[in-house]
Amino acid sequence: MEQLDVRSASSVQPDPRAPTTAETSWFCCGAAWGPCGSAGGGACGNCRSGSMHCAWPNTSDACFAITRPDRCGDSLLRRTCGHTFFVRNLCQSNEIAVRIADCGPQTDLWCGERSCCSGNCATNRLLDLTPAAYSRIGNLSSGIMPVAIHS
Repeated sequence: MEQLDVRSASSVQPDPRAPTTAETSWFCCGAAWGPCGSAGGGACGNCRSGSMHCAWPNTSDACFAITRPDRCGDSLLRRTCGHTFFVRNLCQSNEIAVRIADCGPQTDLWCGERSCCSGNCATNRLLDLTPAAYSRIGNLSSGIMPVAIHS
């Protein structure tokens, strides 16, 4: 199984077989669904708020230039449109599969931001989920949640 490679500039090399922890938030894209009105189709052109989609900050050079996860100490592998991630809410045991359909979040706006539940914490927003995906593993009203991510 291919693994996600996220490295902190100031940490020891993590075990590449281990999931990475990070924060996730939610965003709207595509046709109206739930709390979303109509929006564009995202960087990949197929993003839909009602689908199991996500946004990743290193889908292209142009995306990386906007999101800049490196400013938060995160070195992310390039993952492009259609790549599948498995995301588990650290507050529960729910896990979902999502496919990249957009660029984001703008990680450098939230360097050091931390969310916790039941002693499980994650730092830095590295993933955005559509409302359909987010609501499968958490409550939209929470806005952000700590997750484990792996490929």
